[in-house]
Amino acid sequence: MTLDIANTADAPSGSGLGGAQSAALGGRRLGWLGGLRSGKIITGLVILGVFVGAAIFGPIFDHTDPSALSPLQLAAPSGAHWLGTSQTGQDVFAQLLDGTRTSLLVGFVSGAIATVLSVVIGLASGYLGGVADEVLSVLSNIFLVIPALPLVIVLAVYLPNRGDLSVAVVIAVTGWAWGARVLRAQTLSIRRRDYVEAARATGESTLRILFAEILPNETAIIASGFLFTVIFAILTQAGLAYLGLSSVSTWSWGTMLYWAQNGEALQVGAWWWFVPPGLCIALVGTSLALINFGIDEFVNPRLRTAGVGTREAAKALRRQPGTAAPGAAGSQPAGRQAAGTRAAGTRAAAAAPGSRSVFTPVSRPQPGDGEGRPAEAGARPPEGEGPADD
Repeated sequence: MTLDIANTADAPSGSGLGGAQSAALGGRRLGWLGGLRSGKIITGLVILGVFVGAAIFGPIFDHTDPSALSPLQLAAPSGAHWLGTSQTGQDVFAQLLDGTRTSLLVGFVSGAIATVLSVVIGLASGYLGGVADEVLSVLSNIFLVIPALPLVIVLAVYLPNRGDLSVAVVIAVTGWAWGARVLRAQTLSIRRRDYVEAARATGESTLRILFAEILPNETAIIASGFLFTVIFAILTQAGLAYLGLSSVSTWSWGTMLYWAQNGEALQVGAWWWFVPPGLCIALVGTSLALINFGIDEFVNPRLRTAGVGTREAAKALRRQPGTAAPGAAGSQPAGRQAAGTRAAGTRAAAAAPGSRSVFTPVSRPQPGDGEGRPAEAGARPPEGEGPADD
């Protein structure tokens, strides 16, 4: 008791609740840092960072005009032209750098606008309920049932200006509904929880409850919606440019594919004209998908328990000498291990000297004896104990 009192007295003040809160905050920070060390997130960020760096710093290092004509038509990749030239002698590498900036700009602007719309409409519809929920749900359902690509094509055709910003707004207007629907369902579940009821009972405003209590719990859904909206916007912009429904004078990955198709690059074997833009679209989509999967795996407790934790535990077991890996003969479920332990103990007790096996036959109790004796092999019953003669 004296030792406990001394230790308690020597403990620093504030090491109770404040220390626990500090430890919890530190654990959360380390948890987020651990999530950023995920292989999927790192791979996705590296690939995306390469394209973002090329879009920002590419024109600084390469001053070639992507629209400049030259007599070198359909020239193969060389030191002068890293990705060859087009049918009119234009440098394909310069077009790729310029198109990277346009495609990423349209994708991220569309993703940001669509995410803001889905967050506002989804949170308001799920929390307010009543007439507001009915009206916003009907609006979301209308945009969900309309095919996105035909609607984008119709809107893009009637635009007076087919610039990058106009295409980004059109894509965002047609791509917010499914995210708003998911956020509405999540908000309907969160609004009934205790901390939201407590905030409402203390007189907190609706905006503070929405953006301080409910919104932080939907970060993973919002991040997932934003990333997939960016992918959808990049693919849609490339599709519109490939069909000639956007400005063909502005270079993008879709515009490169449009001119490569018009110049019959596939028929003449000019692979350097259409493979680079298609490969860039695939790599950017892959990087965004990897980031989304990594965030979802870290935020979702079920995926974290079944994914990251299991792999780290397996690595730790493999590093320990003499420890069987998961799934090996030594790593069995607890029920099987207990059953095997009991069976082994029974066999050991039966084999021990002086112990009686549970399978040893026992003779009938003798008169005046309360216990049975082991029957001897070939022993005959005593006289008067056998069956009576007829």
